[in-house]
Amino acid sequence: MKKKEGMILQFTMDQLTVKILDNRQELGIQAAKEAAAFLRKKGETQSVIRVVFAAAPSQREFLKTLREDPSIPWTKIQAFHMDEYLGLPFGHPQSFGAYLTEEIFRHVPLGGVHLFRGDDDPQAEGARYAKLLQEAPLDAVFLGIGENGHLAFNDPPVADFADPQAVKIITLEETSRHQQVHDGCFAALEDVPKEALTLTIPILLSAERLFVMVPGPTKAKAVERTLFGPVATICPASILRTCPQATLYLDPESSALGQNRIKE
Repeated sequence: MKKKEGMILQFTMDQLTVKILDNRQELGIQAAKEAAAFLRKKGETQSVIRVVFAAAPSQREFLKTLREDPSIPWTKIQAFHMDEYLGLPFGHPQSFGAYLTEEIFRHVPLGGVHLFRGDDDPQAEGARYAKLLQEAPLDAVFLGIGENGHLAFNDPPVADFADPQAVKIITLEETSRHQQVHDGCFAALEDVPKEALTLTIPILLSAERLFVMVPGPTKAKAVERTLFGPVATICPASILRTCPQATLYLDPESSALGQNRIKE
């Protein structure tokens, strides 16, 4: 492990690069700078760059910094998102598609935006989206980690590191539904949809680069389990430790429970 200028610490856990930044704002800025550099490099040789975005308050600082960078080859980017509630009308303000549209998609001249329709037939919509995803390799995935260690909506009961599907219908674990209330996305648990479409773990990990932004105290336990627990679906994010193409960005709050073990 080693210190870097502007960071508290940088180290590797198995094959995963981990960077702890001074605060949540610096986390978002650093991750966005590195993501932008990757996108610029891809734009030098590719006419299309395929990127998956996560919709969550944990991504807000990252997305804000990203959308304000005019050097990114936005017109080459085909944008996807990684999950969507079932049952909400298309464009509903609490849908993930609406969140990403508001936070980034409407601000930049993207080459294309591919949104889930959570109000269509779930099986047909999952198949449609899976076909889009599998037309060409993914270049980058921008994601977070859930309070229960989920990646996208691959909660522990349904996570599968060898999932044969690209997109699947899931029933949300109650922890994930509570997180939506903690994050201020819904006023009460009964308002949170119980089902969603999600990209599966193999499709997320298939990308050339993974940028994983995880700020805040509510994620501390999940980060500890990700870095120091077994690589197992009881904490889906633990699979990131097998990914040399992934970088995990933390702040002092999200890394708090692992600080003593990191320094040993």
